[in-house]
Amino acid sequence: MIGLLSTTFGVSVASALLPLISVELFAIGLVLNGTDLPWWLLALVIAAGQIAGKLLHFYAARGAIRLPRLFRCKDGEREQKGRWREWLEKFRSNCQQRPVWTGAVLLISAAVSLPPFAAIAVIAGWAKVPLTMFVVTGFIGRFVRFGALAIAPGVVIGWL
Repeated sequence: MIGLLSTTFGVSVASALLPLISVELFAIGLVLNGTDLPWWLLALVIAAGQIAGKLLHFYAARGAIRLPRLFRCKDGEREQKGRWREWLEKFRSNCQQRPVWTGAVLLISAAVSLPPFAAIAVIAGWAKVPLTMFVVTGFIGRFVRFGALAIAPGVVIGWL
């Protein structure tokens, strides 16, 4: 059981960092394979792994983690103004002025991935969203998402 939980945690961290890895498919495979893990424990481990991985994006956007040169902005790119930069500045301002709105965006993104939680993790780091808000809302949203995913196959089988 410890090995399965460790593997699940590792896959969830990897999927948080690399979008080509799907922790959703992994979780569905576990549930359909008849694992003895309770749904809530599976959701808890996956949510923890997802937040651990997304924290790297969050801290990189804050500038606390030095990225390889390939991923860094060139000196002239930071001063450029455009619609994307204006939208980011407006988002940063909204985050600082409306913490309830910020929490709602984080929670919804973490639960349903609209907008994608990976993008929101980066933007939240850049916008200087408080770490506790990011972790708590992200963890709750991810727990709800993967809890529903872990329960879904049993519900569908029960209906049939």
